Amino acid sequence: MINILQKYLPAHAVQPCFELIKSNHVHLKILNERLTRHGDYRKDAQGYHLITVNASLNKYRFLITLIHEIAHLVAFEKFGRNIKPHGSEWKYTFQQLMVPFIRPEIFPHQLLPLLARHFRNPKASSDTDATLSLALKQYDEKVSDKNYIFELPIGAKFRIHNGKVFKKIALRIKRYECIELQTGRIYLFQPNAEVEVLPN
Repeated sequence: MINILQKYLPAHAVQPCFELIKSNHVHLKILNERLTRHGDYRKDAQGYHLITVNASLNKYRFLITLIHEIAHLVAFEKFGRNIKPHGSEWKYTFQQLMVPFIRPEIFPHQLLPLLARHFRNPKASSDTDATLSLALKQYDEKVSDKNYIFELPIGAKFRIHNGKVFKKIALRIKRYECIELQTGRIYLFQPNAEVEVLPN
């Protein structure tokens, strides 16, 4: 397991993550990319704790995602199965598990203040923290020919992963209002959403 984790995690995070996996009896599966989520936790019918994490994540996002999912397990075990998945008990658990990793030996210096701010009140996904998400994306392998929504001019057309085509209309507080061209429905997008730009 340690050899596998070394491929996906910052070097100084490998041993403490291995200890968390071992002490919580986690069955970890590293999967090829899913577009809808970075990771997942569930307890199966036999009582096994199954955690999946996307193989395509950069090592910093992989670490955050792994700890996010372990926090679900720990919070459910400690506070019971009736808690909200991303409620106060999970937030508290995620904070407690993540704090030991927010160190310069593990994360680059420019990420540390963003992580410290994010973990004062962690969200259900780090993607909803646009500043942190964009900072983390700098460490992705550069294989994408996609743009971020915030980079597009108003009126630009774009396609998302499921093939739907939109037109960017306006900025509404922190998110962008876009119209789906086929249905005329309005959707809100985070500024860090990755899209494929289409010719107008």
